[in-house]
Amino acid sequence: MAKETKNLKWEGKASAQLKTTKAEQVWPLLEDFCNLHKWLPTINTCHYVQGVHGQPGLVRYCATIIPSSNDTDKDPTTVVKWCHEKLLSLDPVQRCLSYEIGENNLGFTTYVAEIKAVDIDDGCVVEWSFVADPVEGMRLEDLCGYLESSLKAMAERMEKELQAATN
Repeated sequence: MAKETKNLKWEGKASAQLKTTKAEQVWPLLEDFCNLHKWLPTINTCHYVQGVHGQPGLVRYCATIIPSSNDTDKDPTTVVKWCHEKLLSLDPVQRCLSYEIGENNLGFTTYVAEIKAVDIDDGCVVEWSFVADPVEGMRLEDLCGYLESSLKAMAERMEKELQAATN
């Protein structure tokens, strides 16, 4: 789901169901703010920058390495897309956290997101929502599509990891 508000803010939300896993099992994986690279396949690295682990104000560095090649260049090059993300809130009772993107080379000027795990009858749902300023050279639909596919991949990885741990 995506929409552009009157004041030109982008808003979007994605959700992914984990059929055999409850929110209380997923939450420890989500709240470990500096280990996003374990769950999100498009992130090559995620590590602590500053702050106190598990506390608002914690800053992580996330990066993705994108191979690129020029038709006239025989040597492929790589592009590193990165951002600093600051934990704004962490609520273990509601199983949700919020964060914002700070310094980055992705084109974001403002981006605030919330991730939460919610129990349902057969497992749980992880929801990822955001509000951002429009990004030059990007469409809202593209950002929402990335969010949706990323969350589905995260949910699959988390469910596999949790199932392997119980076997």
